[in-house]
Amino acid sequence: MSDPYAGRAPSLDDLAALAETAFAALPAEFRKLTGDVIFRVDDFASDEVLDELGIENPFELSGLYSGVHIGHRSVLDPSPGPSRIFLYRRAILDEWAERGDVTLAELVSHVLVHEIGHHFGLSDDDIHAVEDAAD
Repeated sequence: MSDPYAGRAPSLDDLAALAETAFAALPAEFRKLTGDVIFRVDDFASDEVLDELGIENPFELSGLYSGVHIGHRSVLDPSPGPSRIFLYRRAILDEWAERGDVTLAELVSHVLVHEIGHHFGLSDDDIHAVEDAAD
């Protein structure tokens, strides 16, 4: 498996480009159902986010969905604004380096799809079950 990023640390822009490519590769119906979602790449989650989630080590969080998931939206509610999916570069790079069995593009795609699953209202257990069934 060839990885163009092997041996160097990709930038925030590099990961954003990988996320855009991964999203574009998803089936059109899936992308349409995702709706308005903003993707953002940061090095780490903010201290506030980590505290809110009870996470002490920022390397333990590679992605985060923020927003009202599709199943809880109502036309009677005020517009919640776009949902956001955060990808955390340093945590993703750390996992990529530790694993060594996936390309960076594959890992970014995995994290992105996982967070989109949360956008659809799926729990971590639900997402893992879907991933296991797809293998």
